[in-house]
Amino acid sequence: MRIVIDTSVLVSGLIRPQGAPGDVLRSLRDGKFAALYSNETIMEIVDVLGRNKFRQKYHIEPDDISALINLIRLRGEAIVPEVTIIDCRDPKDNKFLEVALTGGADYLVSGDSDLLSMNPCQTIPILNPAEFLAVI
Repeated sequence: MRIVIDTSVLVSGLIRPQGAPGDVLRSLRDGKFAALYSNETIMEIVDVLGRNKFRQKYHIEPDDISALINLIRLRGEAIVPEVTIIDCRDPKDNKFLEVALTGGADYLVSGDSDLLSMNPCQTIPILNPAEFLAVI
């Protein structure tokens, strides 16, 4: 199974591992699916988790960020988007749709209402973490 996980799910899973986003991360770690990503999506994860408000509030260390990125790279596949999407209400979220469509994702997993409101995007279902966990 090939999925795209948006930044909101990854950040939530890291800072609150006991919830559904944390279960998505554990499923990735356990090899239940491959995470599709692009350089742009990785850069967003690093940017968000590197912000002082996240690092201080949730005690996120550089090693935590490195471990998450290494997990994504280990259990994932780098995608160079070949399509341009401009359909999302939040233009910053188009990159996840581009990776999903180019990479032939089975699902896009998101906690972002801008993406969830688009379900499905062409042929790709967009699910929240709990819905995705029910599928796998």
